[in-house]
Amino acid sequence: MAVSLAACGSAKESGDKARKTDGAAKGNEIKVGLLLPENQTARYEKFDMPLIKKKISELTDGKGEVVYVNAKQDATLQTQQVETMITNKVDALILDAVDSKAIASAVKKAKDAGIPVVAFDRLAEGPIDGYTSFDNEEVGRVQGEALLTALGEKAGDGQIVMMNGSITDPNAALYKRGSHSVLDGKVKIGKEYDTKEWKPENANANMEAAIAALGKDEIIGVYSANDGMAGGVITALKAAGLGKLPPVTGQDAELAAVQRIVAGEQYASVYKPYSGEADAAAEMAVALARGEKLASVAEDTVDSPTTKGVPAVLVPVVSLTKDNIADTVVKDGIYTVQEICTAKYRAACDKLGLK
Repeated sequence: MAVSLAACGSAKESGDKARKTDGAAKGNEIKVGLLLPENQTARYEKFDMPLIKKKISELTDGKGEVVYVNAKQDATLQTQQVETMITNKVDALILDAVDSKAIASAVKKAKDAGIPVVAFDRLAEGPIDGYTSFDNEEVGRVQGEALLTALGEKAGDGQIVMMNGSITDPNAALYKRGSHSVLDGKVKIGKEYDTKEWKPENANANMEAAIAALGKDEIIGVYSANDGMAGGVITALKAAGLGKLPPVTGQDAELAAVQRIVAGEQYASVYKPYSGEADAAAEMAVALARGEKLASVAEDTVDSPTTKGVPAVLVPVVSLTKDNIADTVVKDGIYTVQEICTAKYRAACDKLGLK
């Protein structure tokens, strides 16, 4: 699914309309519905939800209310959750879609009810009013470049496996496109998979199939689109009896992944500063709930398959390796050294100077 990005000096009018069901301008006493897609990936419950709640509280002097629900990877349930939010007359929605296409009709119902929708992290279809995420093609490029760096002169010595994300997630297509733009022509791709629902167990099964098809000694690296799947990939590689694991990428800087990086089992992840994305979503939702324009919040625009010129905030990302753990996730307070360097990883942390 292609998403075109275009720099824009001000937000488009189509994204600036926030009609209220009661017709009255809102102040601080607003109600924002927050709908997140699943709870298997650590980031949603640990970072996104509390950060968005905190920012909305700050923006509304503690008077704004956040109504939070999680769809647990069920697109039908998420549609029902949106409809419940409409019934309860929230003033704005922040929506991270399980399935970007399937949610479009629910987005339209919200819009028809005068409730503006901010698409969070994934570009939902339908008449959304704002969008915040990371530059997802850049995420893929960063992942691909990390893998090439790890392979170095050995890039032509064997084959890599590509473990892409779910086809229901538009971001997965962007990660794939970005990574291919870096990897194509520089490595041989032996096997490539679109992993159902991003589940680690599905990535594990795909990796087992790749090992059986290619041979364990032929695999020189694995592009994994996120950290959860990287864990499943690494489990399969270990089970195959590899003496030395090939480099494996990831994304999201999950604690388990950071620990695998410390231990040398995973080569890299992608650190995405969640506070920047969460703050932007909160600022958009509050502005729209108050009937304000987004020009002061969003300087870019994106086009979805159904809506053009959506005001957007795109947050930069950082490649995370053992060399910059201290300067990224530790410095920014995502994890403490004590959380990373448990007894199992203490010796490896000492070698890296993580103290």
